[in-house]
Amino acid sequence: MNALDNASIKDENSKGFASFVFPEAKSSKTGVSVRYAPCEERGWYVLRIKYGKAQAVADAIIEDGTYVYLAKVWKDIRNKETGKKQRKLLPFMNLLFAYVTEQEAEKYVRNSRESRYTTYYYNHFDTGVNGYNPPLVISSRDMEPLVKATALLDEHVMEVDLKTCHFVSDELVRVTFGPFEGITGRVARIARQKRVVIYIKGLQSGLTTAYIPSHFLEKVETND
Repeated sequence: MNALDNASIKDENSKGFASFVFPEAKSSKTGVSVRYAPCEERGWYVLRIKYGKAQAVADAIIEDGTYVYLAKVWKDIRNKETGKKQRKLLPFMNLLFAYVTEQEAEKYVRNSRESRYTTYYYNHFDTGVNGYNPPLVISSRDMEPLVKATALLDEHVMEVDLKTCHFVSDELVRVTFGPFEGITGRVARIARQKRVVIYIKGLQSGLTTAYIPSHFLEKVETND
């Protein structure tokens, strides 16, 4: 299994997840790999990929020497011929997260072979000086819980529309034990269970953990 399929990011020398250790990104076609290296000039640009093309675009960008993360979640897809549902591992919101500079992002969106499948995911909660929504760029701090949750390949991790979530309260909580330890979010009732919803500012959908017992949660104090 390669890193683009949500490879594990557990640190064998510490309890739970490392503070921020991304898996190596490896092309599923050629074996070419790129390691995550923090850089002040780069940010996590969110790219919207044409349905069915996410892995191919990810492979091409990796071969170009750029680090990407393709978050995937299990979804129930109905077979058009049989009418039966099948579980498939699919990209979260058909998005690809690329750790690039502004110039590199423009290259992949405007001036590359992948441009025909790739567009920006725009931040509809912000407006630039030109009056338009800018491309969404996520901080490494906000990427961490998304990577932690999807790297597990847990079948109970779900993609949810934040507008329809029934949040129990506005309180921010942190998971203190188990495979989701360290993840923060808000508690919501989903599929008749209380789960922690991971949400990133600018995205219309979020991710849920599996069911988390109340005694594995602690309130996160804020300055608000």
